[in-house]
Amino acid sequence: MIIAFFINTPAQAHLMKNIIKTLESKNHQVLILAREYGETVNLLKSFGVSYFVYTNVSNCGKYKKICNFPFGVFNSYNFLRKYKPDLLVGAGLECVYTALPLNSKCVLFGDSMPINESIYVKTQFLLCKPFMDAIITPDAVVTPGSSKKSLGSKHVKVNSYKELAYLHPNNFVPDESIYKLLGIHKDEEFVLLRFNAFDSVHDFGGVTGFSLDKKRELVNKLSKYANVFISSELVLPPDLKRYSLNIPKHRIHDVLNYAKLVVADTGTMVTEAAVLGTPAIRFSSNAGNKDLGIFVELSNKYDLIYTYDDPEMAIKKAIELIKKPNLKKEWKSKKETLLNDKIDLSLFMEWFIEEFPRSFDESLSKSAS
Repeated sequence: MIIAFFINTPAQAHLMKNIIKTLESKNHQVLILAREYGETVNLLKSFGVSYFVYTNVSNCGKYKKICNFPFGVFNSYNFLRKYKPDLLVGAGLECVYTALPLNSKCVLFGDSMPINESIYVKTQFLLCKPFMDAIITPDAVVTPGSSKKSLGSKHVKVNSYKELAYLHPNNFVPDESIYKLLGIHKDEEFVLLRFNAFDSVHDFGGVTGFSLDKKRELVNKLSKYANVFISSELVLPPDLKRYSLNIPKHRIHDVLNYAKLVVADTGTMVTEAAVLGTPAIRFSSNAGNKDLGIFVELSNKYDLIYTYDDPEMAIKKAIELIKKPNLKKEWKSKKETLLNDKIDLSLFMEWFIEEFPRSFDESLSKSAS
């Protein structure tokens, strides 16, 4: 079987890495098409995989990324047509619209529910829907109270999160050597702050994060209790630059694992922290009634994260938690409850891809019963 993966973001690189490795070990031919964006390509290099860069949007604004779409499809088609792949796997328009002229099947994976997203994400989904063959999402992505809990007859819901494809204990073993890279001792506590750039297409609609003043406030208050490290998609001002996290990008999950606390204005690292058993605080202007079901579930059902639409409340909670002794021990127990409920997503995805389309019919039958 010939399978092509579209990998557009660092999160997707992590999501697919174990799946790709397993499929290759079973003698399937795997092709990787990468978007030059953020640390995506650098991560693929660190994984030691071969890839084709089908589009470069590293210096593009949101609107330029949209305008770049037809060129991405053209490049992808030109690259793949000589291979004639059986299946394309990805998360967006390029995957779907490249599959069409290739006459290949197309499976999408989404970690959010387009019906609850911005008009731009809804539009993307509507453009994909007629031509994709299946879309897989975690079953917790639906906003509680939403009257629409399905994306239609091609929708497969799975009892997991995308982060459990690479951070489930089956797939991830933390490495204490990260302390040496951080320049601190193993008995020293530290906090990770993660700040988003809000330049993705799904960030249309006025989604905002911590202001520069609030970032400074976080650093000044938390540094009284623990070492502070900052991972930022935007360039930091000189007074915050000395807190920059300077490690190989593929080691970020070791940082998340050993941190006493994570504070962020983005979603993926908060969910990653939660499944690793690290307390996490998320500030988002989307919090509340508009929030995604994953964050509601992690907060209300598992008590692993705290989400606020007020930065002051987020900072106040961060100070409260950092002062607590035995915080990680308490979160370890909560994490075990989560892991007992959820499945290893990589195992499901490997089976679904390898057995497609039979796996699609079986998945729908199970969900209906």
